[in-house]
Amino acid sequence: MDNASFSSSEGKPIRCKAAILRKAGEALVIEEINVDPPQAYEVRIKILCTSLCHTDVTFWKLDSGPLARFPRILGHEAVGVVESIGEHVDGFKQGDVVLPVFQPQCEECKDCKSSKSNWCARYTDDFLSNTRRYGMSSRFKDSSGEVIHHFFFVSSFSQYTVVDIAHLVKISPEIPVDKAALLSCCVSTGIGAVWKVADVEEGSTVAIFGLGAVGLAVAEGARLRGAAKIIGVDLNPDKFEIGKKFGITDFINSALCGEKKISQVINEMTEGGVDYSFECIGLASIMEEAFNSTRTGSGKTVILGMEKYAMPISLGSYDLLRGRSISGTLFGGLKPKLDIPILVDRYLKKELNLDGLITHELSFDEINKAFDLLTEGSSIRCVLWMDK
Repeated sequence: MDNASFSSSEGKPIRCKAAILRKAGEALVIEEINVDPPQAYEVRIKILCTSLCHTDVTFWKLDSGPLARFPRILGHEAVGVVESIGEHVDGFKQGDVVLPVFQPQCEECKDCKSSKSNWCARYTDDFLSNTRRYGMSSRFKDSSGEVIHHFFFVSSFSQYTVVDIAHLVKISPEIPVDKAALLSCCVSTGIGAVWKVADVEEGSTVAIFGLGAVGLAVAEGARLRGAAKIIGVDLNPDKFEIGKKFGITDFINSALCGEKKISQVINEMTEGGVDYSFECIGLASIMEEAFNSTRTGSGKTVILGMEKYAMPISLGSYDLLRGRSISGTLFGGLKPKLDIPILVDRYLKKELNLDGLITHELSFDEINKAFDLLTEGSSIRCVLWMDK
């Protein structure tokens, strides 16, 4: 990257293109915006490529409540290069390849210093602010001077964005940037859920509900842990062939189960249920099925999907008493600054398979086509190249 050109823009607003959501469910509008320089503890980065996640689609449709804001720049799965840094920023310099991640790690609070979880007591409870340390203060304005809202403290559907250092991870420049982008959300979430939250062991049985990018990453994590049977559940039969590349051994098309529940089919296939189940869709009814598909006495269910309407789930209290457990996770329980570099290293050593997750590549100007592909079920991950 040309650090000299970066130096010329340091400390000044940058004018660039961004895809702006102005009304729920409507096509994003490519506009020229102004991106302010970073303040203290912030970094401005040039996005190299970004991809579209189902969470972006969920918030794209959201038309009410405190989390529905317009105009807004969505996007949270991306890779970029440091353009400039604010005061009190250590460990980053111009030209560094970085991942912006929605999950914060302040590295200072009690939970960040604990090995028990990836929760950040200092920041994670705040979903409402635009910028991490400055509340509703925004770094984006449109051509008329109107403030544009941030999204998940990342907002990667812009050629430039400003990210707090609590949400930024420096990575090796050796990894291809399109593969690196996947580590900022879907792959880390899926593999982390297997390794950190469930701690799947060799020879175990696994069921995965939903074979999108997160579900396939769960399969890859289970494969690397040596699971003996990995069952994939999905409505789309095309996912089954793809799933084999990530270690899936058995498939269930949930539309072909007849009068049987999916959990009944899984219990019959495994003589009593799987050791671990992972819900990667975000539906309360499927979360219950995932729980009911696990083995009495020791089965563990991990919830990765975001329930669109925050619906409660119903579990049998007797089933819990008999030893089954259920856990939720954000970002797969990984601490971004510690664990993402490990995944990068595993990929560079050719131990971690990411081939097949990216099914489409488009220019940034074609971002609305990416939304169409994902909502119609044609895409697993679509990478958008900012300068193509």
